[in-house]
Amino acid sequence: MLVVISPAKRLDWAERDVDMTAPDFQEDAVRLVKTARNLTLGKLKDLMSLSDDLARLNRDRFAAFEAEPAGGTTRPAALAFAGDTYQGLEASTLSEDDLTWAQDHLRILSGLYGLLRPLDAIQPYRLEMGSRLKTRRGSDLYGYWREDLSKALNTQAEAVGTNVLVNCASQEYFAAVAPKALKLRVITPAFLEDKQDGKGPRVVSFFAKKARGAMARYIVENRVTDPAELQSFAVGGYAYSADLSKPDAPVFLRDYPTA
Repeated sequence: MLVVISPAKRLDWAERDVDMTAPDFQEDAVRLVKTARNLTLGKLKDLMSLSDDLARLNRDRFAAFEAEPAGGTTRPAALAFAGDTYQGLEASTLSEDDLTWAQDHLRILSGLYGLLRPLDAIQPYRLEMGSRLKTRRGSDLYGYWREDLSKALNTQAEAVGTNVLVNCASQEYFAAVAPKALKLRVITPAFLEDKQDGKGPRVVSFFAKKARGAMARYIVENRVTDPAELQSFAVGGYAYSADLSKPDAPVFLRDYPTA
């Protein structure tokens, strides 16, 4: 199976001693960067609701972005992203064999790069998929990426002999995949916290993001190919809930952590 996750706004730019690969959509990333460079600082700030300091940082990142980057300016995607999902994935502690398997089976949806493999070389950037960056393909990044991402996922699933996609990405990012063009069975797990306050289990964003990363790691480490095996996921105190689950929408429940 394939599993997809979202990127992160926060980056860890520590040097990594791994061989990197070239992103499949590097040319598209260059085009999008050229478009972003034409924005004033104020428009860039408004585009992603940034502070003045972050707007300047990302203006400078776009200005420094290279079409053919030197090795020292890039990092492997799964090791460079450092948000909540990546706390669950913990890519830096995966074995070499695990990273090799992940290279074929794990994908990161990206507003700038479209679709990334774990070891794809990225330059520092911030460009959320929900950004209304106008291009020749439409008024936002959904219009730019939608058809390409579905086709790429279909092709990559065929290459590893699967018709199953496990969606561990956020709604913002997975909305960039055109459902009618996607020829895969999509399984979207949910991770709920039971606060035992009489209001019922619910999603807590920070915990859900971390659990989606942990699910991706579970798939990689256990070489999961059968969707039924997802029900055995029991990381961080979560357990499969048959009562709350629906077909292709497995629910994992735990007591809300109090410490």
